[in-house]
Amino acid sequence: MMADEVQNAEGAGEATENTGAPRRGRGGRDGGRGGREGGRGRRDDRRPQGEDGGEELIEKLVHINRVSKTVKGGKRFGFAALVVVGDGKGRVGFGHGKAREVPEAISKATAAAKKAMIRVPLRDGRTLHHDGRGHFGAGNVTLRSAPAGTGIIAGGPMRAVFESLGVADVVTKSVGTSNPYNMIRATFEALGEQTSPKSVAQRRGKKVSDLIKRGGASDRAAEAEAAAVTE
Repeated sequence: MMADEVQNAEGAGEATENTGAPRRGRGGRDGGRGGREGGRGRRDDRRPQGEDGGEELIEKLVHINRVSKTVKGGKRFGFAALVVVGDGKGRVGFGHGKAREVPEAISKATAAAKKAMIRVPLRDGRTLHHDGRGHFGAGNVTLRSAPAGTGIIAGGPMRAVFESLGVADVVTKSVGTSNPYNMIRATFEALGEQTSPKSVAQRRGKKVSDLIKRGGASDRAAEAEAAAVTE
């Protein structure tokens, strides 16, 4: 009897240990799931911050190019998109993306444009401070500031750039290639050379009114114009 009881007790202990191990294993897997769910929760927390902290951007689709590759069994098509993105307040960028589908190519180009945005100083928030020229490849563009009411005198890809940038009055001229990629790059080269009176005065260690007076304006007019310069 004693031997049987001992054997039964040992069997019960083994059964308890065997059943206990899977419980610990399941608990470990559940803990793992909890960790992964916690990770998802952290990623979800980051997404709203990016969405709330993000700003509304103006997206302009400039050009879509379809290319094909002949393979065994037929043709394989792909798409390349050129997109211009701006906030309408002096920041603008462009990007291009390639994919097998048009929406994916546009999303890639938009993401690239957001990463490559530049700041362009604007006079009164509506036009450029001075004239500029840009050159890329066979493309040559000329940008000129314009008085209020002129509008955007530009065509094709250049118009998309200025609408996204927030420029309301500008006169442009493009000579040479009509390739949208080269025109966009030449336009951005000209915009990258734009400077404001504040930056020039700071670089030369002077006041903005001193620079304006050298143009022939009176002291009072120079001070008033300097006070009106916001960027």
